[in-house]
Amino acid sequence: MYEGSTVFEEELMTEKNQLKKQMKTRHITMLALGGAIGAGLFKGSGEAIQLAGPAVLLAFIFCGLILFVVMTGLGQLVLSDQKQHGLSGLVQPYLGVHTADFIDWIYWSMWMINIIAEAVAAASFLQLWFPNIPAWIFVLILALLTTIINLFSVRLFAETEYWLSWAKISVVIALILVGLYLVATQVLDLGFLPTMRQMTDYGGFAPHGLKGFINSLLVVIYSYGGSELVAITISEAENPKKAIPQAIKGVMTRIAAFYIIPLFLLLIIYPWNQLADPNVSPFVMVFQKIHVPFASDIVNLVIILALFSSINSGVYASSRTLFFRLSNNGQKKAASRC
Repeated sequence: MYEGSTVFEEELMTEKNQLKKQMKTRHITMLALGGAIGAGLFKGSGEAIQLAGPAVLLAFIFCGLILFVVMTGLGQLVLSDQKQHGLSGLVQPYLGVHTADFIDWIYWSMWMINIIAEAVAAASFLQLWFPNIPAWIFVLILALLTTIINLFSVRLFAETEYWLSWAKISVVIALILVGLYLVATQVLDLGFLPTMRQMTDYGGFAPHGLKGFINSLLVVIYSYGGSELVAITISEAENPKKAIPQAIKGVMTRIAAFYIIPLFLLLIIYPWNQLADPNVSPFVMVFQKIHVPFASDIVNLVIILALFSSINSGVYASSRTLFFRLSNNGQKKAASRC
């Protein structure tokens, strides 16, 4: 009698603590896209260019193909069994309980480390404007903001990420438009072929050879991180069968537009060795070329928003991973008592 009532109480508590399905298709699409377009594009692209030169384009295409395979497989796993939640629930039928548990804890640990690193990075960018304020104060403010957003409701989290993603995308679109204008100007002045040849003026297309290309892959694949969040949202999506495939397709097409095209334009406008300066964002260089006022401040703000978005997503992903892990443990205990 006692065991039966205990199981009933646990089931009742599980029902009360179920996650609410408040994420719309647009939220999930922008969450996946926002995860892929982060500070790595605005600041880290210069490091990737330094490692590979113009061959960084091939690195982004190659890693994009890897992401396509991973995301397509992830989508199939999510839609094949919507009763399973979290990464461990998706892989457990294929890899076993212990491997699934290991993946959950590794994923949770990765996000915890990433949250700390991104918070410190965001504080360092904020100190460019407020050098007299200690970094720990900015970290504390970011921690409080992201905690409040995630504790209030999943809809608030989704709306926050939606508009943060739009802010990042708007800057990328602005760069593409400015880049097209600058490239068109060069083509009219120099001609099409001489303009295209400028990309390979300093050491050719792959100045550091195969080694440089391989070294850049780690930077590039890190830039794509965060797209896998669509798998975490299945429990809170209003219509996962529609939202998740649409999000996966949207991520792949938009990555081509928001990574490959801007980098291609940047490498035509500037010699790659100028873009490789780690102290200056390539985005700042382009906006300064057309004399946009406060270009460095605008890009600095976008980088801070991108880092805040990453921290916010990290809190969401780590909390949901922990929630699913504890829920699975509770279900196993309840089953053992039966």
